[in-house]
Amino acid sequence: MDQQVDLIYILRGLALTVLFVGLIGYERQRRNKIAGLTTHVLVALGAAGLTMVQQHMVQDAILFVRENPDIAAHVNIERQRIVAQIVSGIGFLGTGAIIKTNGYISGLTTASTLWIGAIIGIIFGYGLWELGITLSLLTLFVLTIIKNFFRHMVEDSTH
Repeated sequence: MDQQVDLIYILRGLALTVLFVGLIGYERQRRNKIAGLTTHVLVALGAAGLTMVQQHMVQDAILFVRENPDIAAHVNIERQRIVAQIVSGIGFLGTGAIIKTNGYISGLTTASTLWIGAIIGIIFGYGLWELGITLSLLTLFVLTIIKNFFRHMVEDSTH
């Protein structure tokens, strides 16, 4: 997690974010959901970008402490503040995707994919490539294979 935030790190993280969250957004768009490819990618890119800014700020603070050891005890490095705000902020965004009409609620899955898309962006922003890829593939697996499997099971049991 303490990788140097350089151009290669930034490009790799943002490219992986666009690719994998783009696939999730494409799945939502293909199903004509309220938030599609563009929304998912923009949310995830914002999350990845802010996470990279946070990483850069931490690296700067660590360098400052190393150069000024006499004041090190007075410096508080907090790695989680920006990420915590991203997670709660995406919750508000997801609320806009949820619609209730005539006792029927829709948009919960899309709100969830926006949230997990932001989480994937954060993970790639931290440089945790394997975790981001694995979480993305599992999300796609749930959205396609698992969801369809259980949908067919419910339909078969009602006939």
